[in-house]
This record gives sequence, C-alpha cells and structure tokens, in this order.
Amino acid sequence: MISATENIKEAKWWKPAENGKILCTLCPRYCTIGEGQIGFCFIRQNIGGKLYTIGYGRPTGFAIDPIEKKPLNHFLPGTEILSFGTAGCNLGCKFCQNWSISKAKYDNLNSLNYSPEEVVMLAKRYKVPSIAYTYNDPTIFGEYVIDISKIAREEGIKSVMVTAGYIDKDARKEVYKYIDAANVDLKGFTERFYHKLTFSHLNDVLDTLIWLKKETDIWFEITTLLIPDENDNPEEIKQECNWILNNLGDEVPLHFTAFHPDFKMRDKNRTPHETLIMARNIALQAGIKFCYIGNVHDDEGQTTYCPNCKYKLIVRDWHSVLKYNLTGNKCPKCNSIIPGVFE
Repeated sequence: MISATENIKEAKWWKPAENGKILCTLCPRYCTIGEGQIGFCFIRQNIGGKLYTIGYGRPTGFAIDPIEKKPLNHFLPGTEILSFGTAGCNLGCKFCQNWSISKAKYDNLNSLNYSPEEVVMLAKRYKVPSIAYTYNDPTIFGEYVIDISKIAREEGIKSVMVTAGYIDKDARKEVYKYIDAANVDLKGFTERFYHKLTFSHLNDVLDTLIWLKKETDIWFEITTLLIPDENDNPEEIKQECNWILNNLGDEVPLHFTAFHPDFKMRDKNRTPHETLIMARNIALQAGIKFCYIGNVHDDEGQTTYCPNCKYKLIVRDWHSVLKYNLTGNKCPKCNSIIPGVFE
C-alpha cells in the first residue's frame, strides 16, 4: 500500500528579498515571489515568508520507457527506465510537447503521492536499472530529485536527468550530486531563439554543459529539436556543432529530433526528414563522432557506428535495439573504446 507524502516541503535555494518577498535562486530566472504567490515554474510558493516546494512527492504519473526514448544511446542501451515528472516548468517553450503537465499547476492534475523511498521501491519492483526525472524539467523539483537519487544510489539504481540545463551554478552542484547521466536539450543556438520561444537564455545552458563536462563524471548527451524556420538554418547548426567540439569534445553524442506541431506552435509544419539528415551530415563532417536522428524511422541515423572502423555496433529502429555488437565498451572488430556506460 502506497502511503501519502507531505504535499509541501520547505525549499532549498532561496533568500529573503525586500517587502516580505522571497528571491528564488534555483534557476537563472531568479523569481521574486510575494506572500502566497508562486514562481514562474508553478510549484515553488512563498508561504509565510518561506519558500516551499509544493510539488514535492507529487508525481503526475509513471511509465516504463526504453532508455533510448530519453534519448540516451550510450548509457545502458537496450534497458528500460522508470520515468516520471511533476507539474510545472521553469521554461516557457512555445513548442512544448509535454505542455499538459509542464504548463499546469499541481493541484489541477490528478497527481500521485509517492515518497522518495516509494519511487525507488517502484523501480525495484519493476526491475529497471535506472530512474529518469523527465517530462517536465526536473530542475524545479530539485529537492525531490536529491532525495530520490541518494536512495537510488544506495540501492544500486542509476538516476537520469532529462533537462533543459537551465539551473543556477550553486544549485546544480546539489541537484546533480547523485546523478549518473543526463540528456540536455540544447534547444537552439541563438539568444533570439531562446528569448523568443523559451523565455530563457542560451548562455546559462551552455555554462551547464561545460560544467557537466569539466567538473563532473556524469555521462551526458545533447538533443536539439529542429523546428522549421526557427533553428534549422545550416549555418546555425554548424555553429552549434563547432561549439560542442571546441568546448565539450568530439565524443558527446548529439541527437537531432523532429518537431511536430503542438502547444502554441500548431501552425508550424513537421520537421522534414531531409532536414534531420542534413543536420547529422553537418555534425559528422564537423568531426562529431556520434550523431543521431530521432522521432522518425532512420536506420542509419539511429545506428551507433565505431568511429574508427565504421562497424555497426548498435542497430536501432526508433527506440528499439535490434542488434547489439559491443564487447563491453569496445568495438569487437578493431578494439576501439566507445565512450559511454554500457554495463
């Protein structure tokens, strides 16, 4: 029997501001929140001069997904992962494909009551090796992430952040303390795109990516959802790839995924398959070793190749692994080491 958890918990990452208000320091939005008010994310509220996370222990639902759906292609490929999120989000993406929960307040949804211990117990019950904090951005329920991921690590279960990477420099050190892997949405590569379509800023996300690479041991991959006429310009894609090479190296997997009309961008067309192929070719020609295509069927664009001898190491169809030819973390043909976590 699942027992109820408290619906609110005093938040970390805040300090008093003027006139009885509170400054939330969890993300670069730095909301100033008055008595009784909630922040931009909908789940951090000023109650009596203290900041509370009112979505703590209140997931909106669970699913067992293939880990390739996150997408992660170099972290325990072919395994399943327990996925969940809460209400709210700290970005305002007009193209959000999970808007029914990310733009909702937790009390407007039929949310569940699960303590951190119960979430980990659920993963053990279904015998999955990892838990994904996903659907909305887990940054906003960072306290819940910390408590779950700490217990999960003690139980030998991995933790995965699926995130936009829009988080304060100090807060991320705590939120990611027990995290094993992440997929970071690099939503575009211009400040115009970030400001206009996500109500956030590009440089804060780039800073998180550099921090993940240089100051942590967390395995991470990058996803860019290509939206027609917004962030699919070949020159912009080339600039993104060059930035990744210069700041993160050539071994960080990059995923280009297809947009479908949703939320406040229903007037846009779906991303043509040809655009995804073009973007992948730009990345490979620039020197990125592992680039994938998502949200469409594409045998070549979803297969992991050895960058040295071009042997097919992992053959996929969308989120399904059809063939797995790795020997540990090595190519069986040329013995090259393939970056990632494979066992």
